[in-house]
Amino acid sequence: MAADPFKHGLVLGKFYPPHSGHHHLIRSALRACERVTVEVLASEVESITLQQRVDWLTEDHPTARVVGGMDEAEIDYDSPAAWDAHMAVIESLLDDKVDAVFSSDTYGAELARRLGATWVQVDAGRTGNQISGTAVRADLAGHWHELSPATRAGLAARVVILGAESTGSTTLAEDLAAHFGAPWVPEYGREHTFAREGGLDEPWRPDEFDLIVDRQIVMEEVALRRAPLPLLICDTDVLATALWHERYLGIESLPILARAAAHLPDLYLLTGDEIPWVNDGSRDGEHIRHAMQQRFREVLDAHPTPWAEVRGAPAERVAAAVPLVEAAVARRTSFALPLEQRKA
Repeated sequence: MAADPFKHGLVLGKFYPPHSGHHHLIRSALRACERVTVEVLASEVESITLQQRVDWLTEDHPTARVVGGMDEAEIDYDSPAAWDAHMAVIESLLDDKVDAVFSSDTYGAELARRLGATWVQVDAGRTGNQISGTAVRADLAGHWHELSPATRAGLAARVVILGAESTGSTTLAEDLAAHFGAPWVPEYGREHTFAREGGLDEPWRPDEFDLIVDRQIVMEEVALRRAPLPLLICDTDVLATALWHERYLGIESLPILARAAAHLPDLYLLTGDEIPWVNDGSRDGEHIRHAMQQRFREVLDAHPTPWAEVRGAPAERVAAAVPLVEAAVARRTSFALPLEQRKA
C-alpha cells in the first residue's frame, strides 16, 4: 500500500454550523494525510458557541484533531495586516508543522504559502456540493438534510409538554407531533411505574428518579439525532421528574434540579387541569391533581424557559400551542450574523 502523500493536513473554517460540504472537505484531508488538524475559528458575535462546534466535529470525525479558537480579526484577504492577525490564531492552535492545507475557497493558496505547505483545493467552485454556511443559516429547515446527526441534535428545538396527572399531556404531545410531522419522546417514568419492583404500592426510592432522568435524556438524544426537521416534542423532562421526586419523597432533589438547569428546553407547554379526571390504574387520585398543577405553575414562573398553559378540548389546545411552537423553532433556528457580514 502506498504511503499517504502528506503527513499533517490542515482544515479550518467557522463551521457555523458544520454541514455536508465541511464534512466532505475533512474526509478528503483524512484520506490524503497521516493526520489532520481541524481548526474551528469562531467569533463572539456568533450564536453557536465555539465549544458546540468543536464537540460536533469531534463526534463526526474522531480520527481528526479538532481544536478551536476565537478569531476576531476582519475578513480581508487583500490585507496583509488582517492575514497576520489570522495567522497568529491559526498557528497558535497547531501542534506541528503542516504540509498540506485543504480548502474549497481560494484563500487556501495564501494560507498554504504562509505555512510553507501545499494547497489542495477540494471541490473547486463547490460544483460537487453546492452548499454553504450562509445558505444553511438562511434556511436551516430547508437544509436540515445537509447536517450530521450531532449537529441536528444541537440545533433542533425541544418543546416539552408537562402537567399534573390526567391533564392530557400525552395527547397534546401526540397531536403536536402529528401536526408538525415531528418525532415525540414518550414519558419513561410512566413505563417505569408499571415495571418497577413492588409495583405501584411500593414506596419510591431516590435512585429511581435518577434512573428515570438518565433514560429520559438518552431517549431524547437518540430522537434528536434522528429528527427529520428541527423540532422534537417531549412528553415530560428532567424538571418534571424533579417535581415528581418532590411529590413522592417530600423533598427537593438538588442534583436533579441541577441537571434540569443544565438541560433547558426551548418551550414548556403546561396542559390544563380543567378536563375530567381519568384513572388509568397508575395515578394517585384527583385529590392531588390541582395542587400538583399549581406547583408546576409556580416552578415554571420562576424558570428561564418560556412557558404557557393550554386548556380546552384537544383541538383547542393544538390551535393554541402551534404558534407558540413555531415561535420557539424560529428562535432556535435563527443565527446571529457572522463577523464578516456585520462589517460588510
